[in-house]
Amino acid sequence: MPENHAVRLEQDSMGERKIPEEIYFGIQTLRATENFRISGLRPLPTYIDACVLIKKATAIVNTELGCIPPEIGPAIVQAADEILNGSLRDQFVVDVYQAGAGTSHHMNVNEVLANRALEILGDVKGNYQRVNPNDHVNYGQSTNDVIPTAIRVGGLLALEHTLYPGLSGAIAALDTKAEEFQDIIRSGRTHLQDAVPVRMGETFRAWAQILAEHLIRIETASGDLTLLGLGGSAAGTGLNTHPQYCDRVAQVLGSLIDHPLRPAPHLMAAMQSMAPFVSVSGALRNLAQDCVKISHDLRLLDSGPKTGLKEIQLPPVQPGSSIMPGKYNPVMAEMTSMVCFQVMGYDMAIALAAQAGQLELNVMMPLIAYNLIHSIEILGNTLTALTERCIQGIMANRDRCLAYAEGSLALVTALNPHIGYLNAAAIAKESLATGKSLRAIVLEQGLMTEAALAEVLDLGQMSQMPRTDGGED
Repeated sequence: MPENHAVRLEQDSMGERKIPEEIYFGIQTLRATENFRISGLRPLPTYIDACVLIKKATAIVNTELGCIPPEIGPAIVQAADEILNGSLRDQFVVDVYQAGAGTSHHMNVNEVLANRALEILGDVKGNYQRVNPNDHVNYGQSTNDVIPTAIRVGGLLALEHTLYPGLSGAIAALDTKAEEFQDIIRSGRTHLQDAVPVRMGETFRAWAQILAEHLIRIETASGDLTLLGLGGSAAGTGLNTHPQYCDRVAQVLGSLIDHPLRPAPHLMAAMQSMAPFVSVSGALRNLAQDCVKISHDLRLLDSGPKTGLKEIQLPPVQPGSSIMPGKYNPVMAEMTSMVCFQVMGYDMAIALAAQAGQLELNVMMPLIAYNLIHSIEILGNTLTALTERCIQGIMANRDRCLAYAEGSLALVTALNPHIGYLNAAAIAKESLATGKSLRAIVLEQGLMTEAALAEVLDLGQMSQMPRTDGGED
């Protein structure tokens, strides 16, 4: 630090340190930045929002309950609103891999809010006798109940703003393509070998249904995120909180995020168990697994253009090779798989962190916070990008689809009820060996009449989906 650089002197229980005057965080954050030079990863914006929203809600409630001076609460609220609107975002600087439970990030938030509140009151940064990060911004709170609440709120915000729109958009786009491609018949494939014909539209409709079912699973899993341990303070007993604080802060915080929240039935349990986060992460992993499957299907169906299946054409969005001119790759589908692999890895890390708590606290919460919220957001952004830059522009190669369907030896399956499995297998082998069509061999052997054979080998009828009641009673 230059000799003439303006500084202020701050003190904590370990001693004094000089802080550059323009900085809004304080001494505890400074120590954390020195201790945790690990990854260069900063807290996610959604996680910052969640923490600041909690501080806004607690300031409102503690002011109303007379727990902090009446002029200080509004200043903290104004500081929180400024941050939520985009100010001071560069002041949240603690590495993702930090002090257990998230104390370092938590104090980073408390210090920034306190110093900005001091400015709003016409005072100077660092005058913690007037607005204190611990005694005022953090009144009635602990890292141990704030951070698990922030993970819940951050998860709900990320789901609402990113994943649900992305997933719903992908479902709608796939349904639209299903209608567009409903009259196109293609060869099914099982074990990557020829199978009975299916409709291209039903291929896309199946993908839409798969994603729709995942949406329901994720919504169900996220229900537990609405039960808060906020108000439990240090160990779940509510020490140093007003008797009305717990209920009122849940109500105010819920109104701030426009989502109903309520205190958990047992605050200590809500602070200790990471099960809600594991449940949501598991639902995300499940979605990611099927997204990989769909992205791989898209790549296979688009393979070519001369030496692959090329039943569909994914929209080219950028040149595909630094050496081969005119090459276009299925890059959006490739990106999707990579993101999904990352989500699966995050899920394993969350599961390991969740079981690593002891007694009244899980100290691995910073890892869970980053991995869960990041998983939600990268999956949501991926689905939006895949929809807009891939799915919506897919075209089907009708002629190639029909040629594959008509040439598939698996059509012999439709003959089973009429000539028996073994006879059908023999005909398939002869067709493959001689190059003769299935139709010609059946007629040569007099196994069926031409009219009956034409009816049985009707591709449209073979690929017609049965009507179901959707599993309803």
